[in-house]
Amino acid sequence: MAASKPQACSEFGDTGVLLKEAREAPQDIKMAIYTYGQLIPSLGDAKFRPMISEIIEKQLEYYKKPTLNIYGTLYFGTTSAMSGLVANIIFRNSFKVQHEALKTCVYLTTLPFLATIITYKLFVTDALHSGNLSKENCIMRSVLIGVGCGILYPSALAFRKNGHLAVKYHSVPLPPKGRVILHWLILSQTGMKLMSAPLVFQAVFGVIHGSHHHALCEKLLGKKCA
Repeated sequence: MAASKPQACSEFGDTGVLLKEAREAPQDIKMAIYTYGQLIPSLGDAKFRPMISEIIEKQLEYYKKPTLNIYGTLYFGTTSAMSGLVANIIFRNSFKVQHEALKTCVYLTTLPFLATIITYKLFVTDALHSGNLSKENCIMRSVLIGVGCGILYPSALAFRKNGHLAVKYHSVPLPPKGRVILHWLILSQTGMKLMSAPLVFQAVFGVIHGSHHHALCEKLLGKKCA
């Protein structure tokens, strides 16, 4: 009996140790998981921190970098819209038209503005991005767009629109049959001469805008756009 009691106590003692180890094991696992969880972020921070910093710096540089002369292109479109407005006023006076003033004003400012921006993007900006446009060609295209979309196009629109209004409202004598265009040209020849001033302005602005755009392209892209 005496021998069995210590054995029993020993069994109970072993059981107590096992129970104690069973109770302590989850805590050790928790400590290991906690330690592992603390170590991984520190290692991750040490490994990925430079990469994250580099990505953030690139994003900041991207957002700080100005868009390639978008404001100059908008100004170019605005000068074309102003030329359209001038052409509308000149040809309305030539044809003595007083009707639909607001409609023709919106028509003759919006279309030249959009035509200039779209044409400039297609023939100048995209070519500069691809690196297939020299400085001379850039200036030449800019001048042609300024004259074409800023003078010829709005002048033709104003001539046609106000000529139809003159016929519609009988503000001028009706032209003889078969000689409508010639009759309108005779009536508006003074206005056409006045459009020479906006033409010179558009040509000069085209030279300035084209050269500045090419220089900005070289500066931002770090290479010649030729």
